[in-house]
Amino acid sequence: MREGIERQKDKVLAARLKTLRVEKGWSLDQLADQSNVSRATLSRMEKGDVSPTTAVLGRLCAAYGMTMSRLMIMVEDDFLPLVRRDDQTLWNDKDTGFERRSVSPPSASLGCEVLECRLQPGTEIDYPAVPKDNAPQRALEHHLVLREGELEMTVNGQSYVLRQGDCLRYKLQGPNRFRAHHKKGAFYTLVIL
Repeated sequence: MREGIERQKDKVLAARLKTLRVEKGWSLDQLADQSNVSRATLSRMEKGDVSPTTAVLGRLCAAYGMTMSRLMIMVEDDFLPLVRRDDQTLWNDKDTGFERRSVSPPSASLGCEVLECRLQPGTEIDYPAVPKDNAPQRALEHHLVLREGELEMTVNGQSYVLRQGDCLRYKLQGPNRFRAHHKKGAFYTLVIL
């Protein structure tokens, strides 16, 4: 049953990705140029033949000028005041070992979202720079609290090593990188305002 729900979400995500491209008036080739994702991969994603990885979704979101959470909420149901743990969207990128739970998903009427993320030991994820002309995404505050493990992050050209209980606060202006400890992994809460 859970597999059927996940497959349905993949289909909705595929349709949403195609809609975003069409709304921009871009061809697959234009989106490939904007996102640095191959035309063939984009076509397969829009058909629902493959699920995008975290890195690919990050590139697409940068091209569209939105956060990944904003894209994912477009795939989800309407906003509810109480979000029970069993109802929170859990997204797994099996290729990278990244797990992301939307504890408090974004909403047009709320200014904050809360994510719970787990990186398997040794996981590395690189995200592209936020485009300079994307003022809304560049203005977003990020408050990352490491709950377990160890995490090396590079944000806006500065590297940090976070240990349990540490909080890193930042606004994205350049590319960023997450690298989980090779044995401990990393489990963190991310609040985006």
